[in-house]
Amino acid sequence: MKSFKFLYLFVSLLLFSCQNKSKDNSTDTYTSGVISIAVDESFQPIVQQELDVFEAQFPQAGIVPVYTNEVNAINLLLKDSVRFAIATRALSPGEENYLISKKFSPRSYKIATDGIALIINKQNPDSLISVNNIRSILTGDIKNWNEIYPASRLGKFIVVFDNPNSSTVRFAIDSICHGKALSSGLKAQSTNQEVINYVSKTKNAIGIIGSNWLNNVKDTTNLSFNDQVRVMSVSAGSVANVDNSYKPFQAYLFYGYYPLSRNIFIILNDPRGSLPSGLTSFFTSDRGQRIILKSGLVPATQPVRIVNIKDQ
Repeated sequence: MKSFKFLYLFVSLLLFSCQNKSKDNSTDTYTSGVISIAVDESFQPIVQQELDVFEAQFPQAGIVPVYTNEVNAINLLLKDSVRFAIATRALSPGEENYLISKKFSPRSYKIATDGIALIINKQNPDSLISVNNIRSILTGDIKNWNEIYPASRLGKFIVVFDNPNSSTVRFAIDSICHGKALSSGLKAQSTNQEVINYVSKTKNAIGIIGSNWLNNVKDTTNLSFNDQVRVMSVSAGSVANVDNSYKPFQAYLFYGYYPLSRNIFIILNDPRGSLPSGLTSFFTSDRGQRIILKSGLVPATQPVRIVNIKDQ
């Protein structure tokens, strides 16, 4: 076991010291060997669960995950530094054509749906918000809490993201702000966990992160979130109220009630059909999809158990 761990670390270092070189001489098989993969850090909790089970099922396989921002994850794939990446988008036509020109055959597989969650300090009572209000906050058109909540004494919004190159920032620009530039006053941490920590200590902060990071591991029903922060209820209507606002619970993501959802993809570039392909098969298998189901996200194939959670 010690020798295998040594090999695991050695190959990890070797792979990333040769990022610009082709991996044609790799020796991994469908269920064995050591590879590195690039993963959008927004999905670290669920991906790590998948990898733990995969490696337990196939003890001759070693997966070295590189948890990074989405831009870097896709760039690593384009450089042929990894053959497997997880992101919130498939390759663009230009990126796909680039890989095809290099004699590769990239493929994308949807594995799940998650939500973009808005989190606030636990002492902040104002937890209902509309997408229109979120857009105005992100673009700087609204700067103070009392512009939305007249009784609030929290002063200016402090909006916190995980990383300037993250999929969450891209979603905010593309899907919430419809291409309009974000305010220059927004703050960026390094990871989703750092956003949670910051908001838990800052009364006037609002954090924007992947809902995967808020799963309460002690609650097998997926009807509660991380108790460090308060999760906001979001409305697609012009004015948010209790009846038209939803949190990123699994059922609301499944039915499309929660307005800030996104898909999660595996991007595979594995012409030999070796370990990256084996890992993809596991993620998309019944067992892999059940892990996603139990995490609180919406799997691409498994049915979601629906319960009444409106009063949560």
